[in-house]
Amino acid sequence: MIITELNELITTVNDAVWTYVLIFALVGCGLWFTWRTRFVQFRMVGEMLRLLTDSAADTVETQLREQKEGRRRHISSFQAFAVSVATRVGTGNLAGVATAIAVGGPGAVFWMWVIALVGSATAFIESTLAQLFKQKDRDSYIGGPAYYIQRGLHQRWMAVLFAVLITLQFGLSNNSIQANTICSAMHEAFGWSPAWVGAVLAAVALFIVFGGIQRIARFSAVLVPVMAVGYVVLAVVVVVMNIGLIPHVLKVIVLDAFGVEQVLGGGLGATIMNGVKRGLFSNEAGEGSAPNVAATAAVTHPVKQGLIQALGVFTDTLLVCSCTAFIILIPLTSQSYALDGLNGIALTQAALQSQVGSAGPVFVAIAIFLFAFSSIIGNYYYGEANIRFITQGSHSSPLTPHLILTAYRICSAGVMVMFGAVASFELVWNIVDFFMALLTACNLVAIALLGRYAFRLLDDYRRQKRRGIKEPVFHRRQMPELEDELECWE
Repeated sequence: MIITELNELITTVNDAVWTYVLIFALVGCGLWFTWRTRFVQFRMVGEMLRLLTDSAADTVETQLREQKEGRRRHISSFQAFAVSVATRVGTGNLAGVATAIAVGGPGAVFWMWVIALVGSATAFIESTLAQLFKQKDRDSYIGGPAYYIQRGLHQRWMAVLFAVLITLQFGLSNNSIQANTICSAMHEAFGWSPAWVGAVLAAVALFIVFGGIQRIARFSAVLVPVMAVGYVVLAVVVVVMNIGLIPHVLKVIVLDAFGVEQVLGGGLGATIMNGVKRGLFSNEAGEGSAPNVAATAAVTHPVKQGLIQALGVFTDTLLVCSCTAFIILIPLTSQSYALDGLNGIALTQAALQSQVGSAGPVFVAIAIFLFAFSSIIGNYYYGEANIRFITQGSHSSPLTPHLILTAYRICSAGVMVMFGAVASFELVWNIVDFFMALLTACNLVAIALLGRYAFRLLDDYRRQKRRGIKEPVFHRRQMPELEDELECWE
């Protein structure tokens, strides 16, 4: 009874916050950043792709210099991209898209596309700022919204608030969603007990997280391309098999997005709300998560990671989420199966089964394991980076930073994974939506106030490119008013 009442209370609060604050804040900030950067997410796609393939070469000099000075180990720009995509490409792409369609109708997919197109500019701003204000850690760089709030806005309380919220959101509650989805998919496909699956997940996750960001980066750099390519190939096969239905599916999505045609029920408000929420959960643009990994990359100019993380938003929503949407909507619009109360990962499995037979649910179970497990690993790192921020320089407490981090690792990869395995679908999603709203609101305020620095960096990057400089370089003396706050960029 208590859990039911708590679930209802969180649902009511979520609806109010998302309706009156975050939808307008997300879209408003995204449009402002798009206009102010002169549509950076569209004009510089070619540069994004070049940086992704060229990222290892342009960091060699930086890495050698840092190794000589302090023997620091840095992850490459591509590895930072892989870790951030690992957290973006996960449950939101398979279960989240299905939930948006089931609750808000096919039109929710259109609003997911809109929030990705607009939000990619926001992703550019927050990741560029993370690079600008990053710091030197013991064996790598470290940074993120907590760091640019403290050094850029000089508001320690707000920085700590963000660090606490992102730890609660990603390191703890978000991992429960990933585990819940994996266990549900395994149960649907193989009949395996969620409790046993959760125990195995927790054991493997604990082994990896105790290895640090380098192990996480190596794990993600191998896993992300494999799982993304495999899933996209399957979606292309489904689309080709039903190529004649694609125009109709697109028509259904667009008409339903504006309330002209309601195929699955739900008003226009529910359509927009679910599209925005599930779109943000999937691509994380503006949430303040990806900047934590973007800050760890060794690059010659902050804009490079801003561009690469903007590409990550496109990869997540416009590619992978669209794949799931077509897999679900092609058989649904052709009446190959009915919703019948299906939601989440079970809906995706049913849709695929209608297209490729009994192998469909098995494939989705394997895919969601790869997608969601990589998210568990990436989510954990976001929390670790921010706990380090809160505890840095604190030695007066009997709970040393090492003990706090150890406890966090156990809770993030162990306790919350097990909680997600046995908790209800509705409860874990409502908890995540609640913390996601608070986290995003905090980050949007910060980047709206600090965005002018990202604009200047982008102008500098473009000027250097126009002068024929292939790899633009930034030095902190170019921003004298911030020189004392920029630990890197000598």
